[in-house]
Amino acid sequence: MASALMNLGTRAMFAAFSQLQTTSHNIANASVAGFSRQEAQLATAQGQFTGAGFFGKGADVATITRAHDAFLTREAAVAASLAAGDRARHAQLVRLEEAFPSGERGVGHAAGQLLNAMVDLASRPQDIATREVVLARAQEVAARFATAGGQLDALQAGVGQDLRLAVAGVNELAQRVADVNQQIARLQGFGHSPNDLLDERDRLLGRLSEFVTVTTVAADDGTLGVFIAGGQRLVLGNQAQRLEVTPDGMDPTRMAIGIAEGSGLRPLSAGLLTHGQIGGLLRFQNEDLAAARATLGQMAVAYAARIDGQLARGLDLEGNAGAPLFQLGSPRVNAASTNAGSAGLGVQITDAARVRAEDYELRYDGSQWHLLRADGSVPAGGPYGYTDAALAGGVTVAALGLGLQRSGGPAVAGDRFLLQPLARAAADMRRVLDDPRGLAAASPLSAYTDSANTGSARVGALVMTAPRLSTDPLRLTFGAVVPATPPATVDGVAYSWSRGAASGSGTWTPGQPLAIGEFALTLTGVPAAGDRLEVVPTPFPATSNGNAMALAALRDEALVGRRADGSGGETITDAWASAMATVGVRVQSAATAADIAAAVRVAAERQREARSGVNLDEEAARLIQFQQSYQAAAKVLQVAQQVFDTLLSTAGR
Repeated sequence: MASALMNLGTRAMFAAFSQLQTTSHNIANASVAGFSRQEAQLATAQGQFTGAGFFGKGADVATITRAHDAFLTREAAVAASLAAGDRARHAQLVRLEEAFPSGERGVGHAAGQLLNAMVDLASRPQDIATREVVLARAQEVAARFATAGGQLDALQAGVGQDLRLAVAGVNELAQRVADVNQQIARLQGFGHSPNDLLDERDRLLGRLSEFVTVTTVAADDGTLGVFIAGGQRLVLGNQAQRLEVTPDGMDPTRMAIGIAEGSGLRPLSAGLLTHGQIGGLLRFQNEDLAAARATLGQMAVAYAARIDGQLARGLDLEGNAGAPLFQLGSPRVNAASTNAGSAGLGVQITDAARVRAEDYELRYDGSQWHLLRADGSVPAGGPYGYTDAALAGGVTVAALGLGLQRSGGPAVAGDRFLLQPLARAAADMRRVLDDPRGLAAASPLSAYTDSANTGSARVGALVMTAPRLSTDPLRLTFGAVVPATPPATVDGVAYSWSRGAASGSGTWTPGQPLAIGEFALTLTGVPAAGDRLEVVPTPFPATSNGNAMALAALRDEALVGRRADGSGGETITDAWASAMATVGVRVQSAATAADIAAAVRVAAERQREARSGVNLDEEAARLIQFQQSYQAAAKVLQVAQQVFDTLLSTAGR
């Protein structure tokens, strides 16, 4: 009898001790992130049959369980992945915003200052000091564009470094998950869950989710298979695959993620790596940074090409044709690393005002080439399709301001090319005119009214709209007034002209430029019938300011982003303001998304902790409860000892 009572007391003490030990373990790990509350599960020991019935044999410790909810744990990991991705993208966008400064530090201010200097040049076309100021302003513009482009290059390099660090973190965590998987599988055979190892694996998966979104599949041996990028194996059992950062297959200046396999490195689609720090960095690189680079390049190309184009229409102090002021980075074409053919591709900008802030992809399906945006959508004015023969001869995409021509050997179905017309335009921009006398401030043509004219018409300005076509004088004679035809409200004036063997006629509307051939005349006053005007080569280029006035007028011209029909567009200062606004909107949107994702993450983690976390007040109450159970069990043993002593004493008499 004493023996049975002692067994009961011993079992009761062991059960109470296991509860005390488990509660103490909970208290010790209350501040450990990811720890799941544990609980000793007791089971009634099977009773012993006697003639008087079944006598209980106390309680056994069945196992130690952890308070774990797989759904809440998974939701917390997903929320952590979203928050990490949005946080990483926002941090990069804040840095991007620094490349588009406002005020006097911005490209828009410097570009406006150069055009303002052209006003002074128009006032003093012979003054060398004024010309030196124009060159200094041009140097500042080129430096601002190049600096902004360099900042974007630095951001790209930083993204590459951050991706390498993130991938190193993924590889380390994946290997640790594989090691923990092995330990769990080895202990699974004992029939009890290794709770602390399971918590450790959940913690590792939570940290892994901050780098890349993961999905898991449980195996019968207790291990978890970990998959990324839409089902790519990262961890299976005790084996972990390695990720690597590699140059993008279409653009070597960008970074991509690949997974190491037995046959080599297999690229992972950036579209499948959507969240986590890696997803945020890739999205910034492929969307935000690419758009900013194209926008900056569009402004540089439109601005420099328009100024150089106008300079080419004028004459310098020596009477020579105007030389270019700027040099830009060339358009870039990248062949896909998977191309099986030997075809090459050339791209050139044919209309700087219409070129768009976009990258393009040219794909060959075996019979035709298709031009798409880099994201796969159809460009403005499209769709665009060309036979191989047509592309080999060269094609012009007028709506996009581009010219394309295939070169090299034959193409194979599936070949692709990435076209980046603006990628290096700003970063490689520089001033190439160093001689102030080389600035083409003079117009190659000058207009004069006949001294015998009886009307009030006078020459206001002559602007070259194209390079000079002929050195022959052009003689223009005004005729009778032509009544306005609705909806016009101003009467016109008929005119006829001759130039060498060429001649023509038309109607001039007062207040509007009179355009003939390569120039446009602005007239003040109204001519009388028979009045004459002559346009001749400028006799003294050093004193002419016609081209400088045309350059000064570019301040108000829509240089950037014209439509295919010539409408729309923005001035250079407005284009810079729009670029700043676009980046600012991206920053604010990313900040809002990051704040929301962070709040969702906190809420998800709180829900997980409410189910699995340790409540110290609750554990303290349980500690008192289990202490009392232990003391009661000890009392049972004390009573059993007394009974045993009594039996011994009685038997010894």
